[in-house]
Amino acid sequence: MQQGATSLALGTRLRADGVAGDEVAALLSQVDLRRKARLKFGGAAANMLFTQAGLEQASRIAVSNLHAERFARAECNVVADLGCGIGSESMAFARAGLGVRAVELDPFTARVAAHNLGPAALGEAASQTEVLVGDAQQTSLLGVGGAFLDPARRTSGHRNTKRLANPDDYSPSLTFAFGLAEQLPTGVKLGPGLDRELLPPEAEAQWVSIDGQLVETGVWFGPLARPGVTRSALVLRGADAHELHASADADDVDVRGLGEYLHEPDGSVIRARLIGLLAEQLSAGMLSDGIAYLTSDSAVSTPFAQTFRITEQLPSSEKQLKRALAERGIGTLEIKKRGADVDPAELRKRLRLRGPNSATLFLTRVAGKHTALLAERL
Repeated sequence: MQQGATSLALGTRLRADGVAGDEVAALLSQVDLRRKARLKFGGAAANMLFTQAGLEQASRIAVSNLHAERFARAECNVVADLGCGIGSESMAFARAGLGVRAVELDPFTARVAAHNLGPAALGEAASQTEVLVGDAQQTSLLGVGGAFLDPARRTSGHRNTKRLANPDDYSPSLTFAFGLAEQLPTGVKLGPGLDRELLPPEAEAQWVSIDGQLVETGVWFGPLARPGVTRSALVLRGADAHELHASADADDVDVRGLGEYLHEPDGSVIRARLIGLLAEQLSAGMLSDGIAYLTSDSAVSTPFAQTFRITEQLPSSEKQLKRALAERGIGTLEIKKRGADVDPAELRKRLRLRGPNSATLFLTRVAGKHTALLAERL
C-alpha cells in the first residue's frame, strides 16, 4: 500500500483487479492491524500477521525482549511458549538465540503465529522455532528448559472478546500456570490489576509501565526470579529502563505536612507497594494515610514519579473552586484525584473553564481532610 493511500482506495483497486470481496476484507483488516501494531512492534509489524484479540494481548517488543533476557540468563536453551497467541513472545525468544516450542489451541491463531515465526519475520532465527496446535496443559515438555505463559484473559475468538474475571477461567488457567513452576523455570505474564493475594510467596512479581502506562505483571519462578527480590517496579521511558525492587512490600512512610512539591508515583510503584521506598529516595512523606501521593520540600528528579510544584491551596467546595479558577483565568485544567469521590470529566464540564492559563488540580486529602491543590507540572 502506497503511503497516503486510503483503505477505501486500496479496496477499490483490489476489487478492480479481480480480488474476491472476502479476500479484500481480510487484506484491509491486516493493513489496519499493522498500522495499530506499530506502537508495539515498530517496523517489525510490516512483516507480521495479526488478529485483533492477539494484538490486544501481545506485549510490546521492548517488554518481550526483557522476558527473553531472563530465559537466556537462566540458560533455558529451549522455551515452551504455552498459549503463544500470535507468537510475539516466541519471536523475542528466537531473536535471543533460544529454541522455541510455541503451542496454541486455536488453529487459525496458530497459523498466524507460524507466519510470525517464519523466515519472513525472523530470518535465520526461524529455524529454531516450531508451532504446535494443541492444549497447552496437555503438551509434552520433554527437552524444554523453561516455560512462558501469557494466559488468555478474554473469551475465545479473534475480535470483540470480553475480559474474564475468574483466573481459573484463563486459558491456560492460573492454577496450571503457577503449578508448572514446580516442574521447571516458569514465567507468567498477567494483567497489571492482578489480585495480589494470588501471588505465590516464592515468586518475583514485577509490575511494568511504559511511558507512564501500566502494562503488565510478570511473575517469575526458579532461576528466572532474582534472589532476594519479590517486588519490582520497572519503568520504561523511551530507550531507558529504571527499576525499584525489594524483598517484600515496603512500609509506607509517615504522613507529614504539605510541602512545596507533590509527587505522583508511577503505577508500577503503587502496584508493587514500593511507595515507602520511593519516599525515602525523595525525602518525602505521605500526603495522607492510604493516599498514593507524596509531598516534600524539594524537587528531586526521578523516573518513578511525576513531580508537581504546588502553587496554591484552593477551597474544596465546587462553587468556591469554580470562582477561584475563573479569577485565575484557567481555561485548560488537568484534574487528578485520589481519596475524592468525584468524576473529573463531569466536574470539568460543571466548572465551565475559560481563560488563557493552564494548570493541574489535585482533589485529594491532606492529613485526612478534603483538599484542592493547584499545581504546575515539572
